[in-house]
Amino acid sequence: MLSPAEFLALVADPSSPMSHLVLQWRLPRVLAAGCVGALLALGGAIFQGVFRNPLAEPYLLGSAGGAAVGATVALLVVLPFSATLALPLLAFLGAWGATWLVLAMARMTGRSSIAALLLAGVAVAAVLAAMRSFLMLALSDETVSLQAVLSWALGGVQTPSWRELALLVALTGGAVVLAQSLARGLDLLGLGEGVAESFGLPVRRFVALAVLAAAFIVAVSTVWGGLVGFVGLMAPHIARWRHGPLHRGLMPRAAAIGAGLVMLCDGLARAVLPPAEIPLGLVTALIGGPFFLLILAREVRRG
Repeated sequence: MLSPAEFLALVADPSSPMSHLVLQWRLPRVLAAGCVGALLALGGAIFQGVFRNPLAEPYLLGSAGGAAVGATVALLVVLPFSATLALPLLAFLGAWGATWLVLAMARMTGRSSIAALLLAGVAVAAVLAAMRSFLMLALSDETVSLQAVLSWALGGVQTPSWRELALLVALTGGAVVLAQSLARGLDLLGLGEGVAESFGLPVRRFVALAVLAAAFIVAVSTVWGGLVGFVGLMAPHIARWRHGPLHRGLMPRAAAIGAGLVMLCDGLARAVLPPAEIPLGLVTALIGGPFFLLILAREVRRG
């Protein structure tokens, strides 16, 4: 690990091989991993607030899986418009459609309990995973590296160029502002729909806008990071335990915690089995799975 003085020395001498390695490869990837984690945390915080469900999370709700299906189509299908536009657009449509499908299936049971939402999310996620696998097998050919698509689907932050990183940082900053604009409505919604409406919140329109915003945030994270699970569950809970439930303070803190989690997990993915690299999604699942079971057990005891 570089000390601050060593890092400044590398910046001062950009012609050295070590400086090229750090500034062109390591630093952009670390910053991109931080942005992906922040986006996942913001998406999870919005979903938990909208559905008033502590287990709501982009991966479990199927929104990340929907984004992955849309992105897979963009990667494997020749479309009549720019691939640069197709990837984020189809990822967003997939995330938005999957989220509403899970919500509709949960409401078909006649109640919006944790169990109904989780079961609907698991079912939709399984179908989406099967669709993604079918598309990868049916549409890949010698012009497309199936291994590259599979690696992306398992979760992994690729080293972006500085121009791509600037776009990702700008989108992440916009996502923080967007999430903050929803904070008051999420706080009111947590008091119940009747109370929220009495305070002048148009509940149905607000929920639709919040789901749309969360789907956009998750789509951006999926485009740059693939399928990375449980970060959107862990980061908001850790922030809530330390700083309380009010969303105006929760959002930026959850984003910071999510950024730190993904940077740490990405470092572990690169360092555990060198020179091979473990998919980032596997590392976050190993950490997030027990965390999910802990939260689930706590909610069952409460219920």
